[in-house]
Amino acid sequence: MTVDVHHVIDGPEDAPVLILGGSLGSTLEMWEPQVADLARDLRVVRYDMRGHGRSPVPGGPYTIADLGADVVRLLDRLGVRRAHFAGLSIGGMTGMWLGAHAPERIDRLALLCTSALLGPPEGWSRRAATVRAEGTGAVAAGVVERWFTPGFAHAEPAVVERMTSMVAATPAEGYAGCCAAIERMDLRPDLPAIAAPTLVVAGADDPATPPAHAELIADAVPGARLEVVGPGAHLASWERADQVNPLLRAHFVR
Repeated sequence: MTVDVHHVIDGPEDAPVLILGGSLGSTLEMWEPQVADLARDLRVVRYDMRGHGRSPVPGGPYTIADLGADVVRLLDRLGVRRAHFAGLSIGGMTGMWLGAHAPERIDRLALLCTSALLGPPEGWSRRAATVRAEGTGAVAAGVVERWFTPGFAHAEPAVVERMTSMVAATPAEGYAGCCAAIERMDLRPDLPAIAAPTLVVAGADDPATPPAHAELIADAVPGARLEVVGPGAHLASWERADQVNPLLRAHFVR
């Protein structure tokens, strides 16, 4: 069953629509470094994934198809027939599903710091069990440690604190439900079916989804282009906004 995800819109009403889908444990706030730049020429729609932020928290487990169907429902609610989509981490997984299973709704696609198969599955089931037993705060610091390089974390402690609080505030059922979606996911067979022009971005120092995961995606999606930014870890959109924003603008602003 789809849910009505919470969303925020910036940018000109008559501009092409760009949907931004975030990482596991994030809210739409994770895209703040991109909004001002992209909203000059695009109608930027950020949303909280189901189980996150101000979106509903249905009982889990979830699937990537559930997350993709929520985006299709969002497009329908907005009256948007076709949109661009950029997603990071599980947001990128959602983007791959959309590109393969709802191609008529996706114009151009950007996949950031993501993977088509992210094992081992037992790691995700253990994390879900921990979160259900102890709350999302039990994993928040470890998650955010992988989001930024040590140099950035040392230079920007306020950002690290903010992101850690954001992850810790994620409802346990929502976080665990999305862990289950990743645990059971294998998008590799879907990749050759993606017809949308696709940009794949990797963080050079990403310990969660290393560049090899991006290379696999870029090799399998017809005509996809791979860019590696650095130094940058998993939340490269924040740490390397100076490199990511021009790549997104060049890809989406025609």
